Order: sequence, then C-alpha cells, then structure tokens
Amino acid sequence: MSRSSDYISGILSGALVGAAIALLYAPDTGKNTRDRLSYKLSNYYDELNELIDQLRAEKELLVSEAKEKGDQVVLDAKEKAEGLIKEAEDLLESIETAKKAAKEQG
Repeated sequence: MSRSSDYISGILSGALVGAAIALLYAPDTGKNTRDRLSYKLSNYYDELNELIDQLRAEKELLVSEAKEKGDQVVLDAKEKAEGLIKEAEDLLESIETAKKAAKEQG
C-alpha cells in the first residue's frame, strides 16, 4: 500500500508543480490559462478517482485472500487438534488396558 500512496503523492505534487509552472510561464490570456488549468485538474481528478477505485478493488481482493488463508489456517488447526485428541484418547485407552491387565495379574 505504501507504493500506491507514494504514487498518489507523486501525482498530486506533480500536478501542483505543473500548475505553478504553467501559471508562471503562460503566454496565453488569463481566461485561457484558467480553462486549461481547469481541464488538467479535471483530468488529474479523474485519474485520482480511478486510482482510488483500483485501491479499493485491491483492498477487497487482499481482504478476501486473507480471509481465505485465515479460514484455511483454522481448518488445519482443527484437523491437527482432532488428531491430537484422537491420539490422547488412544493413549488413555492404552493406559486403561494396561491397568486392567496389571490388576488381573496382580
């Protein structure tokens, strides 16, 4: 996400620097310069909105992937826990069997 925020800051700072330079060196009338500036700012605004939409889509994808991975981790943990419980039950059963055998001999 840092890469995206750097990209957005670069676009905004580039737009501001470009606007300042355009105003300082404009050979055209004030109205034409304002119209061009307004057009460029409108384009930058549209680009920024597109980037925001892309970031939202990426966020949704990442959240979805993270949720899937989290669900898989939970499933894996449940399976391992069930395996450990089964092993513990088998061990308890073996101990009980050994106790009964020891009582019968003793």
